[in-house]
Amino acid sequence: MSNARPAARTVVKTDAEWRRMLTPEQYRVAFQEGTERAFTSRLNEEKRRGVYHCIACDTPLWSSAHKFDSGTGWPSFYQPISAAVVGTKTDWKLLYPRTECHCTTCGAHQGHVFPDGPPPTGQRWCINGVVLRFRPADGSAAVIG
Repeated sequence: MSNARPAARTVVKTDAEWRRMLTPEQYRVAFQEGTERAFTSRLNEEKRRGVYHCIACDTPLWSSAHKFDSGTGWPSFYQPISAAVVGTKTDWKLLYPRTECHCTTCGAHQGHVFPDGPPPTGQRWCINGVVLRFRPADGSAAVIG
């Protein structure tokens, strides 16, 4: 796991552009590194097969095949779709280190990763549903967290 956000992003917008395209809550979590309240995302209980995309740039980040019920109140995954799509950095906001994760395409904050997940990785990627768009494998309508 890297400990730095990649320097070059492929989607770069101004703060005003992000604010126009996202809801205030999506913007707060994605670009002010906020956290949604636990158990508020519709995606926490989503059980269908499919892919979870970044709400800001639509990059596929998480697969339902890697999702598990952590009981924490946020959608949780034991790994991203690819190591290349999610970058990490150390966050000291709570006076102790946590590993924060971001979409490498646009820099949108996703959540945090913890070392208490299930096999095979032992990781729990605890993700804010509000910054995700779920696209079901059956082709039905996408769901925004």
